[in-house]
This record gives sequence, structure tokens and C-alpha cells, in this order.
Amino acid sequence: MADGATHNQDEDSVHDQALANLFSQYTDRIIGGEELTLEDAVQEHPEFESDLRELWGIMVVTQAAGHHQRNLLSGETEFEFAGLELPFELGDYTLEQEIGRGGMGIVYEAVRKSDGRTVAIKMILKGDFATKVEKERFRAEAEAARRLNHPNIVPIYEIGEHEGLPYFCMKLIRGHTLSEKLTRGPMLPQQAAGIMASISDAIAYAHEQGVLHRDLKPSNIILDDKGIPHLADFGLAKAISGGARASLTRTGAILGTPSYMSPEQASGSRGNVGTASDIYSLGAILYHTLTGRAPFLGATPVETVLMVIEQSPIPLRTLNQRVDRNLEMVTLRCLQKPQDLRYQSAAMLRDDLRAFLDGRSVSAREGRFFQIIANLFRETHHAEILENWGLLWMWQGLVLLVASLLTFVYNQYLDVWNYRWPYILMWTLGIGVWAIVFWMLRRRMGPVTFVERQMAHVWASAMALVIFLFPLEWMLNLEVLDLAPMLALIAAMVFLVKAGILSGQFYVHSALMCVTAIVMMLHPEGSMILFGVTSASCFFLAGLKYYRRKKQGIARRNAFLK
Repeated sequence: MADGATHNQDEDSVHDQALANLFSQYTDRIIGGEELTLEDAVQEHPEFESDLRELWGIMVVTQAAGHHQRNLLSGETEFEFAGLELPFELGDYTLEQEIGRGGMGIVYEAVRKSDGRTVAIKMILKGDFATKVEKERFRAEAEAARRLNHPNIVPIYEIGEHEGLPYFCMKLIRGHTLSEKLTRGPMLPQQAAGIMASISDAIAYAHEQGVLHRDLKPSNIILDDKGIPHLADFGLAKAISGGARASLTRTGAILGTPSYMSPEQASGSRGNVGTASDIYSLGAILYHTLTGRAPFLGATPVETVLMVIEQSPIPLRTLNQRVDRNLEMVTLRCLQKPQDLRYQSAAMLRDDLRAFLDGRSVSAREGRFFQIIANLFRETHHAEILENWGLLWMWQGLVLLVASLLTFVYNQYLDVWNYRWPYILMWTLGIGVWAIVFWMLRRRMGPVTFVERQMAHVWASAMALVIFLFPLEWMLNLEVLDLAPMLALIAAMVFLVKAGILSGQFYVHSALMCVTAIVMMLHPEGSMILFGVTSASCFFLAGLKYYRRKKQGIARRNAFLK
């Protein structure tokens, strides 16, 4: 047995080392500029599929860090067109001065020679250094914006190409960006709501036309000389229905600006990015206008991404007590991490902002109690780990049922001398062996996450409490199993912790175990059977749910790969 255990440890060590080497290679490739996707990695190394899918979130964060590091080290955002000197003749346009630049493009004020009209020309920022994908994405921006005709969206007049480099001509908006305005601090609630109502209307129109923006932020909103907002920069725009442009952004890549991107964007869940993602970003901008800072600000882009995924924003009125409560409710509804708790459309957000401006009640306050209840019982983003535990929990339910039935049979028919040690052996040695087997089986499925280790500590603590019940009965001169209802209360505690970390559905399991404890106290003769059936059902049904979900996920991924 010792040799077998050593052999298993060696196998685990070799597996972990191989996986570490693989992730090191992928990290180097990402830092080097390669856009690596989950499906690419699985196809390259199918033997590590479960590990890759488990840990891909880490690689997504690494990719964000890689882009940030390359920008700092290479200064790539400073690339301009080779030999470009102003003024510069570009077909029918004369470029006179640079007026702005962003992550993908550089904008010039220009004069159209045919009619003398002053316009803005946007060209790709990297010039000759731009990759094919970046050029395609730049063209996609022009095509997406050209389809839109809205008073709060900067219109596109013409799309062209100069010496192989794409450019487009758009209306010149004289003014400053919302980002520049916010450097002076938060805005008055009425002013912030007015600007965001107009931008929400523009996004609602874009969604109706089948276009997602996906990179909404203050620097993409231009305020003209009259204070009217205009939405620009559709560089990450995507057709809602997919199509050609959808292929320009691939699964597992982070696209957007961390402080304003939605949790589904921050986690690289490309399949989940939709209209709700733009609504979240609108809420993040509204938060900034009201508080003077973005909802999440980390020391690095990676920290910010993790905050977007993991944390809730600081309440608005904590940062600015002048924020109206109704407007705070509107903002926080946009910033809900579950998509179904946000506004169902940008039009609904626009309507609520207009209602606030008119002094009417906002829908964000309606049904608030039911939203809180719904949020309480939903899964957290950590719930994905339960897919690894599904089958194991089904076995866990069976083990608890067998242990409880054996305890009942022994207590009722075999315990002539009322010895305590058989119970201690059954609930310490027996359950302890199962715990070791459980953990070994879980490790064979792949690396164990930090959250799973936390849950393992909770489980170990519960086992320690169960073991302590037997000497406690002896010290209190109680009969064996007089404290059996405490088993249900300990299980309730474990489910309560799971509810807070994994899924709110376990609040129901916790309450059920509390009720079971009361019934066990009232009917001690059948208490162990009741505990066994109830606890086993809780584990088995939850395990079955997540086991099926994992199988369905594998089937969908296989269908996608085909």
C-alpha cells in the first residue's frame, strides 16, 4: 500500500509539473503577443482538457497583464504612420493636426478639399505595425458606426484606404470628452442623468440595429460646446447575431477597458457578452459621473479585472452623499453581476433616467424586495467548481445514508453494553477514510482551486465537531446518540457556508437540516434514519444537478469543436 501511495504521489507530481510547464509556455506566448484561446489550447493538449478548462480564468487574467506589459515595455501605442508629417495629403483630405488617440486609432482634424468642410479623420494607430486582425477590427468599427444614424452617435461620412491602411471620415465634434470633464470631480446628479439618458438612448438604438458597443467608457463620449453628448469609438463593436465581425474577437480574450467592462467580459466569457454587457458599462460610467471615480480601480489592470469579477462596488452615497437615492438605485441595478438582474434593455435604463429627470418614480425601486430574494438564492461565480464535485457528492450522499443506517441498526439491535467506541470508530475512522478517498478522487480530476480548499477546511471542521460529540456526551453523562440532533445542526452550518460562497440554494438545504434537528429531538428513536435520508438527499440531488450540468457542458463543447 505504501508503494501504491508513493506511485500515486509520483504520478500526481509528474502531472502537476507537466501542467505547470504547459502554463509557463502559454504565459510566454501570451506575453509575446499571441492571442491564445481556450479551444486552441484544448486542441493542442487534449490530455489536459479538464485542467485547462478549470484554470483558464488565470490565463485570461494573464492575457490582460500581457497586453499591459507589452504596452509598457515596447511603447507600441506610440507608433504612428511612417513618414507622416502634418499637414498631410490623404486623397480628398488634408490632415492638419492631431486631436486625439485611443487604444486603436488616432484622430486628425482635416479639411475636405472638395467642399472645404472641416471633418475628423481616424486612422489606425499602429500604422505599418498594425496586424491583419487589427486592420480588420478597425474596418469593422467603421462599418458598425456607419450603419447608425442617431443624434448622439458621431456619424461616419466615408470609409477609405491609403497605401493599404484603412481610415474613415466622420463629423468633427468640437468640445471635450466626458473623461476630461470628470477630472474636475463628480457631476451634479441632474447633469449626469441627462448625459447618460442621451447615451443610453444611443445605445438602445444601436442594439435595435443589431450592434453591441462593448467598450463604453467616459473617453468615448464627447461633449460638444453645448454640452450635448456624442458616442464615438466603436472599435470593439460586434453584431448581436454574430456573423463576420464576431469572428474578430475569440473566446477567452479580454476586450474592453477593465474599470468599465462587465464581469462576463472581465472573465473572458465571450459567449455571455450581449446587450446586458453594454448596460453594465453604462452603469459604470454613471457611477463615475456621480462619484468622481470608476466603480473599480486596482493598482494594475489585472487587479481591476479581478475586482470586477469578485467584488461589489462601494455604495455611491458613501463616496458622495449628494447622490439621489433613486439615482443610486438606477446605477446599482446596472452594476448587478448577474445579467438578469440588470435592466433588460438600454431603453429601460433611458426611461428610468428620464423619469428621474422629470421627478417621477423609477422602476429600479419597484420589486426591490424580490430582486434581493432572487439575488440571495442565485449561484455565485464560484459555483462552477461544483461541477467537479457532482459525482463525488452523489457518493457522499450514499456514504452518509449507509453510515446513518448502520448507526441505527447497531444502536437498536446490537449495542447490548452501550459502548461508545463503535460509534466513534464509525463516525471518525469510517467517515475519515471516505474523506481521504473523496479528496484523492478530486485531485485526480485536476488542480484543486483555492475555494475548494476553503470548503475542505469547512468540511474538516465539521468532522472535528462530530467527533467531539461523543466525548461531550460522556462528560455530560448522556446516553449514546442523545446529541444526535447536533449532527443535523452541524450539517446545517456546512450548508450555510456553502450558500454564502457557492450558491444561495444551499440556504434551503441549511434550513431543511435545522428542521431535521428539531424533528430528531422530538423523535429520537428514528433520528439517525431521518438524518441519513435528509442529508443524503441534500448531497445527492445537488450532486446530480451539477453532474448533469458538467455532462451537458462537455457535450456542448464537443459539438462546438466539431
